[in-house]
Amino acid sequence: MAPRLARWCSARWVAPPLATPQQESEVTDTPETLLVVDDNAMNLRLVSFLLKSRGYRVLTATNADEALAVLRETVPPVILMDLQLPGMDGLTLTRQLKADPRTRRAFIVAFTAYAMKGDDAKAFEAGCDAYLTKPVDTRALPEQIAGFFARARPEEASR
Repeated sequence: MAPRLARWCSARWVAPPLATPQQESEVTDTPETLLVVDDNAMNLRLVSFLLKSRGYRVLTATNADEALAVLRETVPPVILMDLQLPGMDGLTLTRQLKADPRTRRAFIVAFTAYAMKGDDAKAFEAGCDAYLTKPVDTRALPEQIAGFFARARPEEASR
């Protein structure tokens, strides 16, 4: 009985496999769509699972090139951006997005595990609108994301 219960419990909480950027880019932009950019597959799965279970559409990318490919198709109002990406880092990508007329209004949240003193200032200087550290607080994240959407679209929040 115990092995069967253990199999059920572990299967019950495993997040679905990540979709490729091509699959996800077919999702149209809605107020509940966000992009999560993180090279750590476990973090990406956890955040995706958590937010999808709350009704959000979650687009994912594991590096800057994938993020740019997704953003060519749709620009979601909120982007969670890991700062330590392979190749182009999250700060450089944020600067690029804030300089582009198509993406400059996206609400970009720096999302990092290696938070050092002064990293938040660097993130804000690069153009990030908010700063979160990992590990993620699974109870607080959905409410934080809701707050980011309200700040990303203040004209809708005031109605």
